[in-house]
Amino acid sequence: GGKSITFVGNLTNGPSTVENTQFPTKHEGHGGWTISQIAGIADNTLSANKPNIVLLKIGTNDVNGTGSSGAPNGLKNLIDQITKDVPSELLVVYSIIPITNDGTNERVKTYNATIPTTVSAAAAAGKHVIFLDSYAAFVADSSWKTKYMGDSLHPNDAGYALLGQKWYAAISAVLPGP
Repeated sequence: GGKSITFVGNLTNGPSTVENTQFPTKHEGHGGWTISQIAGIADNTLSANKPNIVLLKIGTNDVNGTGSSGAPNGLKNLIDQITKDVPSELLVVYSIIPITNDGTNERVKTYNATIPTTVSAAAAAGKHVIFLDSYAAFVADSSWKTKYMGDSLHPNDAGYALLGQKWYAAISAVLPGP
């Protein structure tokens, strides 16, 4: 999009170029982690990297592994923690994407239903936080299980592209550049 951005974090991977343009490869995306695990590193990570925007899609491993009962409160606490650590940043909280197992996906729906209220309450308290519905983006296409999913939990390339488009749309207005 011609925007002047960089990614920050303690991890590095991904493509070095996208469409013949150098692409930043730092990030703080921890595959397989739960909300409490991210909360355990958030203070130090945010202090060290000082992001302007945090994209937070968390809860899949809580819902898939242990059920969703503690996930909504864990997310609320993590939002409070992040917005306390870096209060002027934009925190974008995403619903988690659907899971192809229909039974587990009911827990995804239950967890996701709590996120807008949690985000709205944080925003009403003056925190710089917004919500984006990644789940709705996937299930808008009735063939989402084959079109967007690489396995039962993770998107394929088309799913990641869809997420990227939605995420970019949510933050592009606040990115520096043309």
